[in-house]
Order: sequence, then structure tokens, then C-alpha cells
Amino acid sequence: MEKYLKRIRLSAGVGENLFTMKRGSFNYRQKVRNKRAFRQKEIRKTNKGYEVVFKRAGDEIIMAVERQDGFWRAHLKIDAKHPYNRFSFTFPAAPDIHYYGGGEVHSTLDLKGQRVRIFVAEHQNANRIGRKIIRAGLTAGRSEKTYPVHKYESYYVQPTFVTSEKWFFHAETKNFCELDFTKAGEVSFHAQEAPVMWMGEADSFESISEDLTSILGRQHGLPDWVYDGAILAVQEGSEAVDRKIDAALSAGAKVCGVWCQDWCGCRRTGFGYQVMWNWEWDRDLYRDPEEKIKEWKAKGVRFLGYINPFLALEKDLYEYAAAHGYCVKDKDGNDYLVTITTFPAAMIDFTNPEAYEWYKKIIRENMIGSGMGGWMADFGEYLPTDCVLYSGEDPEVLHNQWPAIWARLNREAVEEAGAQDEVFFFTRAGYTETPKYSPMMWTGDQHVDWSTDDGIASVIPATLSLAMSGFGMTHSDVGGYTTVMRMTRSKELLLRWEEMNAFSPLYRFHEGNQPSRNVQFDADEELLAQLAKFSGIHASLKPYLKALEAENSSKGIPVMRPLFYHYDEEKAYTISDEYLLGRDILVAPVLKKGAVSRSVWLPEDEWVHYFTGKEYKGGEFEVDAPIGTPPVFIRKNSKLKPEV
Repeated sequence: MEKYLKRIRLSAGVGENLFTMKRGSFNYRQKVRNKRAFRQKEIRKTNKGYEVVFKRAGDEIIMAVERQDGFWRAHLKIDAKHPYNRFSFTFPAAPDIHYYGGGEVHSTLDLKGQRVRIFVAEHQNANRIGRKIIRAGLTAGRSEKTYPVHKYESYYVQPTFVTSEKWFFHAETKNFCELDFTKAGEVSFHAQEAPVMWMGEADSFESISEDLTSILGRQHGLPDWVYDGAILAVQEGSEAVDRKIDAALSAGAKVCGVWCQDWCGCRRTGFGYQVMWNWEWDRDLYRDPEEKIKEWKAKGVRFLGYINPFLALEKDLYEYAAAHGYCVKDKDGNDYLVTITTFPAAMIDFTNPEAYEWYKKIIRENMIGSGMGGWMADFGEYLPTDCVLYSGEDPEVLHNQWPAIWARLNREAVEEAGAQDEVFFFTRAGYTETPKYSPMMWTGDQHVDWSTDDGIASVIPATLSLAMSGFGMTHSDVGGYTTVMRMTRSKELLLRWEEMNAFSPLYRFHEGNQPSRNVQFDADEELLAQLAKFSGIHASLKPYLKALEAENSSKGIPVMRPLFYHYDEEKAYTISDEYLLGRDILVAPVLKKGAVSRSVWLPEDEWVHYFTGKEYKGGEFEVDAPIGTPPVFIRKNSKLKPEV
């Protein structure tokens, strides 16, 4: 350890941030003064570990590196005349090392050569979507186009990474920060406060996950019923729900839930069919919903809804919240109105204890109390950095924590209702404490296309980067969400997305923001047959998935894993379009339009094709993959094969 510490470099300075926000996307600049390198003067042994002494012009910073709970924990002791709030740490690393994590990264799995910005935000950026649409018109839409990671924002960020040498790093810090893997032979962490840094190593990635999640916390389990088939997305009222459930069941599909995000009403905008953010039943759209929920539940179909931290300005709940001072304020003392897509909305101030409890009561009474089995707990990324909070806390400091506070509120509502075994929710945004509160993530608003950065191909790196950041229960919207101009969901895309998501912890569909322009699961007989087939496959995996869920809850071992997690082979460390579902199933989804086969790399093992029974050894193969028969493989030595 002492040799390693001798190569650590430190610089410090004073700075201030300049943020501007538009629709949840943050433009960031900073002004930094007097940032200089400190010289490492000595390393002292202590009872608990070491003290690394850095000095510059009379200022001294000591990095205390202590052994705690089997890991190394580093914190700073500062004796300086400057009010330092910019710290850069550079750690030595092997030149050929690979890095994974940073929260949720959609465009790549391996972070080598990248910078990762740690500041939660809306991943979908209007400017980037515009450029993409223009590019599609000029170049026939090169789906493989991606930007450097630092050009993207992400719903879930975390100052955490794991290396191919089985090291992990996690920083406890609240402010904006950055991970920098651009230089061979080193990795840098840039912070805006004195962080606490955790580092550890192990002999396996399972042990790394267990160690890391012992610090972060672990996801709670899901209700048993979620593994019994598909959760269908349906909107526009009880009659539509009845019609679509009956069509799916008549086709032989396994249906365990119906997700109706417009339970509280809708608004039609230029962006599409959007939820009315007033968390009470729209009883014109859903007549006698409590009785209908019981009726659907008798068929084995649970009802799921939707909620987020905003309120529609034209509805009753906002009127009540505004009158009681429950909303985040601007600097003039007015409710801070945030524009989302095409309309403004007010945000509940969770630092106000009375507002926090009121929002929990809404969930307990209006959602759980009416019989809902779950909901999408959307957003969490939009806290403005220039708002005024009830607590007086700095919103710039609290911004990254906001998604975790939102997840905690939802978790407490479920627990206070005594509904942990029957009810769950899933979140989009996250930060360090989110794993303790949210049982399930979804990977956000993917485009209804084949693109690497935002479409179906982005789901796998997003899921696996979360897995390596300590969050092991993730899924995506079957079919994607975002429809803009010519970008609409095709039948082929939906069929391929169904194939992929059947091999994930949760099989949930989405209609998209413009349902009438997107192909839906019941559009024709072929689609209904596909739903029946893959919802059945998903349901057949229930014992396997529940065992994986239990392993994630008890040890932090993710359900969906990168190939290198179990196979120490050079190629495994760079593959981001295949994944392992647990130890025994390898999934290589078809991610290209028009493809009827794909190149699959298999680690050194014995594999059996899930659909054809053909046997393979390790190596690279061109595998036939007509629709309905994606490349999925079971380890021959697995106990799983007789079960499925």
C-alpha cells in the first residue's frame, strides 16, 4: 500500500460554479482560482494505516488512509489559509486497465479514455435529438453514432467505479464531481469538497459487488407476482384496459400487470399524450377504479400507476400545495416553475417536513389505498440550482441527493402502508443513496429506434454500468419511449425489444409518448403470438429470477452482469452488446434493423442455444436469429436447463 500511496498526486484550489438549466438539462461552467499542485512530503504510519502529507506555500493537507471494515477509507485533514473547495486526486493505474460504473452510462460500458460527469440531469437533450434527426435525414441514420461520455448527461450518476483488476473506488461527496479515465496509467477524481473515499480489492467481481454494496446499501426484493408474466402498458380508460387484457389473455399471453400512467388524467401536447400531474383518480376516464382493480386482480392482473415530484398548475393538488407553501421557491419567493417538454409545473419541496409527509399521504391513500400494485416514480433530476428551499440548504449541494430523497419518500410510503410484499415502485433517477431505497430502476426514455446512444442498443451498457455501480435490479421500457418527428416505433423494433426484455428482471411495456404513431403489442396476430411466447418464457424463468433477486438483496450481486464478471478473458472486458442473466444464461440480442443473424462471442465454456438446442464452445460465431429466435444460450453444466 505504501508504494501505491507514494504515487498519489493532489492539487487544490478555490472555485465557483455557473449552472443554467433548460428542461432538466444543465449547462455547466466553473471559475477556478489558485489551483495548484501540492507536493507530497512524507508518508507516516499510524495505528489505523497511513497519513500522506501534502504541502504547498505553508498550506498542509493530510490524507488519512485507514483500514475500516476490510476496506481502505481516505479522508482529508486541512490546515490552510485558503478556503479550498476544488480537489483533484490522481491515482496510479496499469496502462491497459478497464473501468466500469459512474452510475448509468448509456453509450458504452468500458469507460477507458472517457470522462464522466457526476451531476444528475435529464439524459434526453433536445439539442442532441435535433442533431440526430438532421443526421438521420442526411446519412440514413447511422445507428452506431456516439459522442464522448462527457457530452451526455445521465439520470443516475454516482462517483463509483470498478476496474478490470478487481479494484473499486467510491467517493462520499454531495457536490458536482468528475471521474477522469482519459490518461493511460492513471485515473483522476475531481471533487468540490473534501470527500471521503473508499477503496478496496478482491479476488472476484462477486466479492467486489458484495463489498461495494455493503457501503452503498442494497435493493429490497420485489413482490412475488411481478415474475408471473408481462406488465402491459395501456392508457385511455377502463374499457381500453379490459379490451387489451382480454386480447392478450385470449392469445395465450401471461399477464401479471397493467400499467396505466394516465390514471390521474392526461393532457395532449405537441410532444404527445402526456400525464396530467394531479395525483388523484380521473374518474371520468377510469370509472369506479377501486372495483375494477379488484376485478383485474381476480384475473391475476395487478394495476400500476405513475407519480413524480411535480404538480400540474391547473389542478386541485397544486392549489392546495401552493396555499400551504409546499413548493420549491424562486429567489422572489414565488413557486419555482420548471418547464418539462411543453408545459410548466411546480415541484414539491421535500426539505419541508410537512410537504414531505403530505406527499407520502397522497401515495398511501390515493395509490396504495385504491389497490395499486405499483407505480413508476418518475423524475428526481430537475432540482434547480438557483431555487430557494424551505430548509435553507444550498440547492446546488442538494441537487444530486434529490433523486435519493424522492426514492426514500416512496419507500417510506410503501412501508408505512405495510405493503412491502405486494407493492413496488421503479425509479429513473439516482445517486449514492438510491440503492438503499429503490427496489428497481428502469433505464429511462429510450428512443424508439436502433441507435447506440439512445435506442435499444443503449439499454445493455446502461444496465451493466448500473450493475457495476452497485445497483443490480434494472429493466427498460419494452419498445422504448421517445417518439419525435420521423422517429417512430416499428413492428420489428418492438418484436426485438420483447425478445431482449423477456430475459430481464421485469417485463414491462410502454406505449411511448405518441401511442398512435407507435406499433403496440396487440397490433396484429403475429405481435400477439410474440407476446404469448415471450411472456411465457419470462414467467418460466420465475424460480431462476427470484433466486437472482435474493442474491442481489443479500449480497449485492447484480441480476444482469457483464461477461467479464464470470469470464476473465480479454474480449469479455470490452463487450457491451451481450450480457449474462445470472451465472447461467447469456443473452446476445439482435440490435440492428433488418438483421436475421448476428455475430456472437461466447466465453470459454459449453453453451446450449436456448431455442435450437445446438451446442457451442467458446469463440465467435455468426448465429442465425430470425424474429422469435434470438441468440440466447444456457451453460451446459447449469442446473437451469431442465427447469426451463
